[in-house]
Amino acid sequence: MLTFEEKLTIIEAFPTLKRKDVSLGRVNFQFPDSVLDKKNIVYHLHPNGNGYVYAELLNNKNDYDVDAKGMVNIRDFSAIELRKIIHEAIESLSEQEPFQETWINRKNQILDLINDYDSWNVYAGEMLDGTFSTYNAAVDYLEQEGFKRR
Repeated sequence: MLTFEEKLTIIEAFPTLKRKDVSLGRVNFQFPDSVLDKKNIVYHLHPNGNGYVYAELLNNKNDYDVDAKGMVNIRDFSAIELRKIIHEAIESLSEQEPFQETWINRKNQILDLINDYDSWNVYAGEMLDGTFSTYNAAVDYLEQEGFKRR
C-alpha cells in the first residue's frame, strides 16, 4: 500500500488538479476544467492512506468497485493503478460531447440516458421518463425496468 505522502506525490503530478485541504487532515483534488458541475477527482485522501477517486463516468468503470456515489476506494492501489484511474477520471470529465447511452428492453423499446448538467435524465423519444441525481440511480431504474445497454 502506498503511503499518504506517496499518493500525494502521484496526484500532485497532475497539473490540471488543484489541491483543497479539508477537515481532519484530509485532502481533495479538484479538476476546475470539468465539463460537469462535478469537480472532485480525488475525495478525502486521508493521512492513513484511504481516499476515493471519482469513477462514475469511466468507460471501463466495471473494472472497479464503484460505490453508490460513483467513487472508488484507492486505499490499496499501486502507483500504476492510481495514475491510471486519475487519468481516466480527468478524461471522463473533459469530454466535450454530451454523455448519452441508449438502452433497450425485450420489446425493443428504447430509452436514452442523458447527462444534463448534474442530472441524469431518461427519455423515451423526446418525452422525459425520469430524472435522477446520479448515474448509478438512473442505471438501477433502467435495469429494474428490464432495460440493458445497447
